[in-house]
Amino acid sequence: MDHTYAVIMAGGSGTRLWPVSRKDHPKHTLPLLGEQTLFQTTVERLSGLLPVERILVVTAADHAAELRQQAPQLPQENFLLEPEPRGTASVVGLAAVALTRRDPEAVMAVLPSDHFIHNRDLFHLVLHVAVEVARKDYLVTLGITPTFPATGYGYIQRGDLLPEQFAYPVYRVLQFKEKPKEAAALEMLRRGDHSWNSGMFIWRADAILKEFARQMPELKTALDRVGAAWKDADKRAAVIGSEWPRLESKTIDYGVMEHAERVAVLPASGLGWSDVGNWDSLFDVLLSDESGNIVFGGKHKEIDTHGSLIYGNGEDRLVVTIGVDDLIIVDSGDVLLVCRKDQAQKVREIVERLKKEKQDRYL
Repeated sequence: MDHTYAVIMAGGSGTRLWPVSRKDHPKHTLPLLGEQTLFQTTVERLSGLLPVERILVVTAADHAAELRQQAPQLPQENFLLEPEPRGTASVVGLAAVALTRRDPEAVMAVLPSDHFIHNRDLFHLVLHVAVEVARKDYLVTLGITPTFPATGYGYIQRGDLLPEQFAYPVYRVLQFKEKPKEAAALEMLRRGDHSWNSGMFIWRADAILKEFARQMPELKTALDRVGAAWKDADKRAAVIGSEWPRLESKTIDYGVMEHAERVAVLPASGLGWSDVGNWDSLFDVLLSDESGNIVFGGKHKEIDTHGSLIYGNGEDRLVVTIGVDDLIIVDSGDVLLVCRKDQAQKVREIVERLKKEKQDRYL
């Protein structure tokens, strides 16, 4: 893993975990799955794989102080700050510029800060192989072997095995597919040649910058200006502050990966992966009681309650449920959310409605 770096993307607001995940306290800063926050578990997952000096974090300036406090072992200079979010393409670009100035041979593993992975040993193995593939000038993505016909994930269709031999199967990517309808998801699951798009990528820093030059020239021009000012921290921050508001907001998937040529996928099975994307997803990663309920964050009393998630607001507030099944109940103090488990994806719609109504106090 020489010349290998992790880049943790710690942006976004996690609106589908509203009302606990908020603008000022997004989901990766919260201890949703235990004592540690999702960001802290992401950093901890890299222990034994990379030294802390080679772990970078790209985040919004407003959240930097909190993340530095949560991960004091990371060098201060390894926190790269965006004045405002512009999608994952700009996140990757900023980190690539930083790494090429630090190490011309840098390989970067781009990792979201808010995912759950149970099998850390397998995760390390897969990353070792992915780095080896990236050194052969492939853009590598980690796919997740589907376990059900999910409509909330993008998909990756794989082609032939790469001609090179690796310790784990690696395939050419035929195409990326957007979140499908249920019928299309069922067909992809039946075919067996599709993976969920995990949003984890591995590539040489100079290789992704070449792709930006080819596919996103405006972003590459902005990154060149940032790079020219890199040695002077104040000048660099001023250039970023000037360039970022003019950038088009775009994900790395749409901006680069869909039309890149040398793209490979490792279809990882057995990671125990979840993107912790909504309240319903917590049933995949947290243990439920004998009635199938998950209760955390406060006190709960129940009669005839089954298959429900109850998130309380501290020990001074009691939540009582009687005769209910398959509900999500979240008490954040100023908001009480109640919905069916199968409607958890619609939480984002409420957030969008609050934005339109300018109900900022609830965002």
